Amino acid sequence: MGAKGQTNELRWDGRVAVITGGGRNLGRAYAHLLAARGARVLVNDLGVAISDTDGEGVAPEQDLASAVVQEILSAGGEAVANNDSVATEAGGHAIIAQALDAFGRVDIVINNAGVVRQAPFAGYDNKRLVPVIESQIGGHFHVTRPAWPVMQSQGYGRVLNLTSGAGLWGVAEMTGYSAAKMAIVGFTRALAQEGSAHGITVNVVAPCAKTRPGGFGPIPASAALNEWLSIDAVAPVVAWLVHEDCVITGECFTVGGGYVGRVSVAINDGYRWERPLTPESVSSNWEQIMQDDNWRPLPLGRGDLDRVLKGFNP
Repeated sequence: MGAKGQTNELRWDGRVAVITGGGRNLGRAYAHLLAARGARVLVNDLGVAISDTDGEGVAPEQDLASAVVQEILSAGGEAVANNDSVATEAGGHAIIAQALDAFGRVDIVINNAGVVRQAPFAGYDNKRLVPVIESQIGGHFHVTRPAWPVMQSQGYGRVLNLTSGAGLWGVAEMTGYSAAKMAIVGFTRALAQEGSAHGITVNVVAPCAKTRPGGFGPIPASAALNEWLSIDAVAPVVAWLVHEDCVITGECFTVGGGYVGRVSVAINDGYRWERPLTPESVSSNWEQIMQDDNWRPLPLGRGDLDRVLKGFNP
């Protein structure tokens, strides 16, 4: 190892990566980085219009997945394009089947694809909600599930899921999207426990990057903002989490602007009263319940059962 922050170059030679939503923005960055470091890549992209409101819009004229594949091939890498939908079980099976046909194995799944819909809650009807659930939660299931037995038989696999700040801390007028993205955190933590005995890690990242025109929340649009929140500042973290040397599993990270942080589901000290609880005892000790200190991450697969069962004698 050299200076702080520098190591020998990490490689993914011999590994096969499936990247959904890989035809543009973050997915494209993941595909390019892994391919440049030796991975063979299946780039999946349905090529739909980007619409964060009602799903209406003009779809790209070019085949986005094929365009990224051509870029990778021109740079000397190996890649194939796929246009199946992650929103269906058949689409997920077709994606993994094509990767196996092309490369003979699947080592990495990056679940990047999924639509966004925004509307005030009263107007967040099923026309908006269903595509979010099908592509976000369904997409993670549909693609990971057929890859799972392949990884189990290999005794090795890396699954990287994508959540969002909208799920972690909530964003107004994005209730369906926020719910789906927080569900991905639970999906990750549960699946990580199933994968540990088979050499499969499962982690989740909440990227913070400019992938849409305009500003970013209250910050007005600018070239400086685009550079600061570049998609290229997210891809290295995603790449590391799907490397064979990274054995952490069941974890969530927030990434953006050159910052990487671990996100935990945590519990404070709380308060324990004599049994049984009453509404009055809860009310009189509410300040202690809401204290904002002494946070402890909930262990994977265990949570706070030690506190819940403290003093219990079967």
